[in-house]
Amino acid sequence: MKPRHLHNTEDCRAVSDILQRVGDKWTVLVVSRLGDGPMRFNELRHIIGGISQKMLTTTLRGLERDGFVTRTVFPTIPPRVDYELTDLGHELLVPVTALGEWARKNTARVTEARMKFDLANAKA
Repeated sequence: MKPRHLHNTEDCRAVSDILQRVGDKWTVLVVSRLGDGPMRFNELRHIIGGISQKMLTTTLRGLERDGFVTRTVFPTIPPRVDYELTDLGHELLVPVTALGEWARKNTARVTEARMKFDLANAKA
């Protein structure tokens, strides 16, 4: 019996793993903002809005671990820490920006489709 799917399980896991990181709403926002250049933690937190200190820390650490962001500590008092996209992060910025633009352009269409679906299924 032939398998129904012709994809490699390892490839699927790899894609899923990366998409979990880059598909997160906070990751999209952080990467988008860092696309404008290096920023300090509090600058990022302020400009993003609505993100807790813990969530921003977690997101930045994950992005740093995955090679999308660098963290530079400057020996000043108090210490200054900048976050910046790596080359890999700048490559990620391209699809993230495109997806964000697509979402903004199509929000009304998706909302309309959801309303039609919900209305049709409410009658069923």
